[in-house]
Amino acid sequence: MAGIPILTTPIIDGAHVIEYKGIVTARNVRGVNVIRDFFTAFRDFFGGRSGSYQEVMTDMEHEVFHEIRAAAQQMGANAVIGFTLDFDNIGSKKKSLLMAYGKGTAVVIQ
Repeated sequence: MAGIPILTTPIIDGAHVIEYKGIVTARNVRGVNVIRDFFTAFRDFFGGRSGSYQEVMTDMEHEVFHEIRAAAQQMGANAVIGFTLDFDNIGSKKKSLLMAYGKGTAVVIQ
């Protein structure tokens, strides 16, 4: 499954799309714990990178890629083109939830 390329472009140099299998999507929603929120509030005030949030987002990204590859493989595709990955905060004042959403087109290339 790791061999299925996921590309942001609609075409692949040197390859031809011979079949469009359909759209593949993956979502990953995570709650962010209170301690991480507490320290992030300081970073918001003073500036700087939030390593803990970046780590969570990297994990989410890897899981979305894995799910996209699995969905494409299940459809009989050997590549995903036109891929996009978005992150969003879907929490409220009392709860912090991060969402990663990936989508692309599963294709068979030759």
